[in-house]
Amino acid sequence: MSVKVGFVSLGCPKNLMNTERMLSILVNNGYELVAEDIDADVVVINTCAFIESAKKEAIDNILDVAWLKEHRSLKGIVVTGCLPERYREEILQELPEINCILGTGSVDCIAQAVQAAYEGRPYQAFGDIDSAMFFGERVVTTPDHFAYLQISEGCDNFCSYCVIPSIRGRFRSRPFSEILDEARDLAQLGVKELCLIAQDTTRYGEDLYGAYSLDSLLWELSEIEGIEWIRILYGYPDRVTDGLIDAIANCDKVVKYLDIPIQHINNEILRSMNRRDTREEIEAVVRKLRENVPGIILRTTVIVGFPGETPAQFEELRAFLKETKFERLGVFKYSREEGTPAYDFPNQVSEKTKEKRYNILMEQQERIHNDFNASFVGKTLKVLCEGYDQVAESFFGRSYADAFDIDGKVYFSSSRDVREGEFVNVKINEVIDYDLVGKAIFD
Repeated sequence: MSVKVGFVSLGCPKNLMNTERMLSILVNNGYELVAEDIDADVVVINTCAFIESAKKEAIDNILDVAWLKEHRSLKGIVVTGCLPERYREEILQELPEINCILGTGSVDCIAQAVQAAYEGRPYQAFGDIDSAMFFGERVVTTPDHFAYLQISEGCDNFCSYCVIPSIRGRFRSRPFSEILDEARDLAQLGVKELCLIAQDTTRYGEDLYGAYSLDSLLWELSEIEGIEWIRILYGYPDRVTDGLIDAIANCDKVVKYLDIPIQHINNEILRSMNRRDTREEIEAVVRKLRENVPGIILRTTVIVGFPGETPAQFEELRAFLKETKFERLGVFKYSREEGTPAYDFPNQVSEKTKEKRYNILMEQQERIHNDFNASFVGKTLKVLCEGYDQVAESFFGRSYADAFDIDGKVYFSSSRDVREGEFVNVKINEVIDYDLVGKAIFD
């Protein structure tokens, strides 16, 4: 009888890629995957440990699964990913419920870890994070019409608040041929939208080809039959080249959407964060994108309450965001992480002040977002159907303006059945909260 394995995948899409590869390894080694933890002999929890809230979520999940070990038939718990990589010395002492641990450099050891946990043996592995596997066979866990495609791993940016280089290793790109082969395989499975991910997508290819090569990759991916949308996440403003802007503007399959985290706009704070941009450079790239790619959706993230952030510097950020009107915005309260330079910076900002500044930006962005959504009323959008909502009695999907599992939805009625993964034209009639509502239009 095969060992039954349950999986919990936490954190970002890049972590999900590791989960999908581990799932494939287990299936190829004869293990049985189960959807419910209560049915499992062993549960694997693939963790994130980027910031404090992610660590808390990971620990809460470990403790929840540990209840099954104590009260049901669960034999073992394997914890993988960022949490054990970051806290390899402490994790088993602090969480004795765990049987086995794998760092981010040891994804390929998952079968050994699961078998050890099933047999009640300890097991741990921490491979070299600078040469860790981040590609290969995978069990795609996203809907049939959508998949992430990882184009590089690791990061060399060393922002002063960030632990990623110490968890994920140095930056390294995948060769064109590997990425294109995987994209063709995904297209054969029925994937319509590819979402390109990395710690820094805009740096893709520099280490392999001596130049930023994301634009060339986009053109090559666009030749693959069956793929209709290509979306870019996790870019850096200073690496948005003229060639990349041209590809976004003129390649029909590349959606007019770009995620470029800026983190702040005040030059002093940016230097303290060890970011490479200045306010002037950020403004220039935003202006160039909007001038050359009409209708482009720009997503960004910012951090409030970074050490030393004064009221005047926060006000500069707030005013910039109000003026620039990013279509999509994520706001994060600075998380003080041990092992980063910023942890020891003077003038740490109080949690109360962080919360206040966070709320100010979120309330401002809500007004910006509402105005932006209202601009779609009366227009017709191409929508990728993702299913039917029984409660709303409506089909739903996403337009080019909405990234999977991040942004809003488009709800729509239809005179005929619409399949999941089918593209339809939807005339937008109204806005409800963060979502659009309309009716499918057929020729």
